[in-house]
Amino acid sequence: MKAQASSLPFTPVFTALVAIINTKLPLLGNLVLTRLITIVHEIIALQILVLLLEQPTNDSIKIAVGFTHEVGAFLAENSPKANATIFERFHAVLNEGTISHHVQYMIEVLMQVHKDKDKDNLILPEGLDLVEEDEQITHQIQLEDDLQVHEGLNIFKFDPNYLENKEKYKAIRAEILGENLDEESGTELSEEEEGGEEAIEEKEGIEDRTGTNLVNL
Repeated sequence: MKAQASSLPFTPVFTALVAIINTKLPLLGNLVLTRLITIVHEIIALQILVLLLEQPTNDSIKIAVGFTHEVGAFLAENSPKANATIFERFHAVLNEGTISHHVQYMIEVLMQVHKDKDKDNLILPEGLDLVEEDEQITHQIQLEDDLQVHEGLNIFKFDPNYLENKEKYKAIRAEILGENLDEESGTELSEEEEGGEEAIEEKEGIEDRTGTNLVNL
């Protein structure tokens, strides 16, 4: 989440990564969703827009416009009637004249983009369609739900079954990344052997008993 917040242009990449992890660890996907209210279903996207447009201010409309640029193409394809209602509300806000000229211009640009069928706003950027449809897991939450962010997970806790769970995690990671556990184990073993050889070579070297290192410390 911190990486995404500091690298907003790469949000689609982070989203694709979470979608992949979600197929194997849906509880983790649900946790990310709860903490970020990430869009995973058109219903919550519509709820957010309705909330932002209900009592329009310059700030709320700016957010709504930016948000619609991101999800407009998706809503147009999956919920065309609801999407049309959202744009009717944008049009009403524009006619009310209660917002600044700059924000009015933002709405006009958004409407032109919508008129052009969101041709420059792809639903899914090229190369990020990484999860097969039958493997996708969709979490449906509502804005008014009592969402639990599980702050306790931010605190380290001792795991009595650490080694067992570590092996389970390695298997899941290998499945997600397409790794070969046997090759990985061989690599780790080689690294340990190399470390052992280096230690032997160090022991075979000349040992300094003058205490120079202690004096330097």
